[in-house]
Amino acid sequence: MTSIYLLAVSASFFLNFIFIIPFIDFLYKLRFQRAEQKTKDLFNKPTPIFDKFNHHKKGTPVGGGILVVATTTIVFFLFIFLYWFFRQKILTNYPSIASEIKIILFAFISFGLLGLIDDLNKIFLWRKNGFFGLRFRHKAILEAILSLIISFWLFQDLKISFINIPFFGVFNLGYFYILFSTAIIMAFANAVNISDGLDGLASGILTFSLIGFWVVSRSILDVPTSLFIAAWLGGLLAFLYFNIWPARIIMGDTGALSFGATFAVIGLILGKAFALPIMGGVFVVEAGSSLIQILGKKFLKRKIFTVSPFHLYLQNKGWEEPKIVMRLWLVSIIFVIFGLMIAFMK
Repeated sequence: MTSIYLLAVSASFFLNFIFIIPFIDFLYKLRFQRAEQKTKDLFNKPTPIFDKFNHHKKGTPVGGGILVVATTTIVFFLFIFLYWFFRQKILTNYPSIASEIKIILFAFISFGLLGLIDDLNKIFLWRKNGFFGLRFRHKAILEAILSLIISFWLFQDLKISFINIPFFGVFNLGYFYILFSTAIIMAFANAVNISDGLDGLASGILTFSLIGFWVVSRSILDVPTSLFIAAWLGGLLAFLYFNIWPARIIMGDTGALSFGATFAVIGLILGKAFALPIMGGVFVVEAGSSLIQILGKKFLKRKIFTVSPFHLYLQNKGWEEPKIVMRLWLVSIIFVIFGLMIAFMK
């Protein structure tokens, strides 16, 4: 049955590869491109170092996530239909196949729509025009609402309330699992968004991490999650071809928020909450460096690092962008290998 998943990867890859160049041209026509603007941090302070290393990306089309979300959803439904048409049993570890599919796709699409609003705000400067601009606190509230809905479904529909910590055992969190998974989903949605600052960085790391989770999903014979990962991987590989330095298209918040939240949801569905931050270790480092910097400014009234997140710190130290990306890819592979070891521990 492995061939069906490889076929899903191939179908998704070629579908994206065929449409991505016309899609890039379409984004140019819409002027859906990265705007040149002076960025500010959460404390409304200028970020000259960030602007220095990102001004050359002005004009690059933003919206790669839109295409990948659309094609992944289409390919996933197509292969689910083929399973049904050829009367193949769809194996799952949960009471309801429909609920598992609903949760994955809701995370994938809803966070994508939230990211799309944020992309439109940044590109067309809605906030300055007083039109539907999302401030950070507004976006955080919407992320929390979406994450709570997903977490409730994980708990209520899929009956997930346990976490397995290797060497310590299995713990039933009860209703606290809803808050736990909400925090995890929000954290990874923003972690991938923070990491999407260099060409090919977030998409490459996510590709390696998803391959790790695909191995886990195949080991427990979970067809819906395995098929979804396969369809998603094909789209990511095609996108990565055009996203590596110098990028012809950028993922945007549409992709970053959608991909980060869904990555977390897959880890939770597979019952690998403890392995999740290890599989996505580079994302954790990126988000962690930003969080430490924010807390330092908030409570100590000073910076902890010269600049954050971690990839920007390396840039400021003189590392070239492709060098940073390639080396963090290698670090990510090590994280995934270690994460797989943790995932298969009893």
